[in-house]
Amino acid sequence: MRTKRTLTWLILLLLSWEIPAQAQLDVLIKKAKDKAGKVLEKEVNTGDAKKSGTFTPGERSGNFIAGDSLIFAEDFSGTPAGTSSRSFKSNGVANVETVSGFGGKWLALRDKATYKLSRALIYPRKFTVEFDLLATGDNVKDIAPLTFGFATDNSAREYTSGAGAYTELQYYDGDEVNFSNSSPQNFVNTTFDLAVYLNRKLHIALFVDGQQMAVYLDGQKLYDGTMFNPSAAKNFYITAPWEYKNGARVVVGNFKIYGFR
Repeated sequence: MRTKRTLTWLILLLLSWEIPAQAQLDVLIKKAKDKAGKVLEKEVNTGDAKKSGTFTPGERSGNFIAGDSLIFAEDFSGTPAGTSSRSFKSNGVANVETVSGFGGKWLALRDKATYKLSRALIYPRKFTVEFDLLATGDNVKDIAPLTFGFATDNSAREYTSGAGAYTELQYYDGDEVNFSNSSPQNFVNTTFDLAVYLNRKLHIALFVDGQQMAVYLDGQKLYDGTMFNPSAAKNFYITAPWEYKNGARVVVGNFKIYGFR
């Protein structure tokens, strides 16, 4: 009988110790979860804060790193409005214009025209390309698809759409973006709200490292993958929409191409 009482007393004693210990453990776990949640929230907010804006040389935004060795820059500040750009050539017209409500000068993309740099550049293995794109109009559906990327030659004698490694903005769909190349064969489709950027600047950034290319729209990385053959020539180009409706148009400006030291 005495043995049973002793055993009962020991069990009650152990239980009295276990309950506070378990309670303390629960408190510690809760504190750890709360701390982890705050850290995660801080990281998410920090990432969101860096999703927009122009990149500066050497700055990291997400996985994007702008180059730090200038290769080419053009903001058209030295070109009188209404005259042709000397930096770009086209099968159509390469006029520089101003846009009401937006500072600076812009290269107007006329329908059915392809634009390439007047002088072909020799790109290093790793480089970045950045520019601003401004689509204006009453409805995003009034703008046919626009493409930009790298062709294998620098000829601008004819309209070229979907040449080489390119990104296509499907304005008339409102939110569709395609990434494609025929060699190596590659096609990726994703979505990005293009309608939000009607009458608003869209910053575009390309990061190229050998065969790889990453594409960022307003700081958001939409694509990162293989887009070039090892020996592929690269000539930057922009192809304007085949047609505009109801007075819509697209202009581009603030071009910067950097290599890396």
